[in-house]
Amino acid sequence: MLTAENTKKWMDSFYRKIEENKDYLSELDTPIGDGDHGNNMMRGMDGVKNSLAQLQDPDLKTVLKAIAMGLISKVGGASGPLYGTAFLEMAKKCSETQKVNELLSVALAGIKKRGGATEGDKTMVDVWSPVAQSNAITPKIIDDAIASTKDMQARKGRASYLGERSIGHLDPGAVSSGYLFTALLETEGTL
Repeated sequence: MLTAENTKKWMDSFYRKIEENKDYLSELDTPIGDGDHGNNMMRGMDGVKNSLAQLQDPDLKTVLKAIAMGLISKVGGASGPLYGTAFLEMAKKCSETQKVNELLSVALAGIKKRGGATEGDKTMVDVWSPVAQSNAITPKIIDDAIASTKDMQARKGRASYLGERSIGHLDPGAVSSGYLFTALLETEGTL
């Protein structure tokens, strides 16, 4: 169950993972994108941290909206709107349910609608989908989903312009999504 408090802890953990891995994310993005995914995500997480710091005794909906706006306003490229949409969709649904898998399902639907991607397109959807559909998120589900993007040919995003040359590279958005879900698993009281 998500609460305002454990969601803030989740974002603190995600912040640390992005901070520790921003260079790696940009390295992943260099051969198939603009080479800026790590720096973009770090800017976004700085925005999230600042947005959350402004809140006084917020409810879950307010926390999720603040996360969304921090990501949308600070992350460049497609990732900002996609991550932001995910958290906005969760904010819309959280008055009905605080169950993680239900919130992740509406987030996934929002990402698919916003980005037009589906499973197998070599995008963050390839990680969000198996995680959202799982009744029990595990590190193996996350790791397998990330690894699956390596052998895919990109059909969406900048990497799709490379055609077959996109095969053999992990999708950076899938990797950063993996950090998001690993942080979720490590946050006590979320699942």
